[in-house]
Amino acid sequence: MEFVTLEEIRAARTRIENAAVYTPLLEVGGLLLKCENLQPMGAFKIRGAFNMIAQLPADALKRGVITYSSGNHGQAVALAAKTLGASAVIVMPTTAPAVKIDGCKGYGAEVIMAGTTSLERQARAEKEARDRGLTMVPPFDHRLIIVGQATTGLEILEQCPDVGTVFVPAGGGGLVSGVSAAIKQSNPAVRIVAVEPAGAPKVTRSLEAGHPVTLESSASIADGLMNLRPGDLTFAHIQKFVDEVVTVSEADIAAAVAWLFRNARIVAEPSGAITTAAVSLGLGHPVGKVVAIVTGGNLAPEKFAKYIAG
Repeated sequence: MEFVTLEEIRAARTRIENAAVYTPLLEVGGLLLKCENLQPMGAFKIRGAFNMIAQLPADALKRGVITYSSGNHGQAVALAAKTLGASAVIVMPTTAPAVKIDGCKGYGAEVIMAGTTSLERQARAEKEARDRGLTMVPPFDHRLIIVGQATTGLEILEQCPDVGTVFVPAGGGGLVSGVSAAIKQSNPAVRIVAVEPAGAPKVTRSLEAGHPVTLESSASIADGLMNLRPGDLTFAHIQKFVDEVVTVSEADIAAAVAWLFRNARIVAEPSGAITTAAVSLGLGHPVGKVVAIVTGGNLAPEKFAKYIAG
């Protein structure tokens, strides 16, 4: 297994600098919040999507790209493709939030609804790619995606050189594998804690088994973290670079959405608030200055109102 390198991550940072925002690190009540919800399409996913699509040859861009996504990666691929002059097809679950479907369409992408699980939409996307000659842009388990997401880790180290612990959400593992690789290869003393919903503990179960495990089902308000299985490449990075994985309940995730709004005036979707929930619960054995990555802020207004009302 060849792990992503700092050289690759630094090159990606230059490549995406005009597409991704250098997001702020806000201090609220002693907690440092890395606000990836302020990216152009509302989530960190633009980093990996743009990094990969920007490196495709001209003929591949002309044919177009495709991906499968619960929402944020789809929006990132749609925006990156539009910026680079390519067409995009996004395969989404039938349970995808309308705000994320509309986001993909708003960037000019074609949206196909297929199934409720990542494996179902992946199968449909792979068929469409074969039939239509499209290039697949995977949501997490690809080196160029991981390298792009890893640029978040470089920014954290620059903004807080003496950071002690970084909390990162864990879905398929693209962000946590990238951030942990960037940080651990720069400063091995920094503690990395991955956070996942109690209703979708694929990383926890996989670490227990020693290899990627596929859950029979998952359920969570954190729709971006409901993957049934971590990727092979992302899991290898998690095994090497992540210190601990913790799980958080639905009630605590919802409470964190409300806390971020009331105390930081931040709009965070449940997937983005899960790290704040873990910190508030005292999980992960944090040391030193603590950074929680707020990964996204794409959620329906009515759901947001429900969470902040308690």
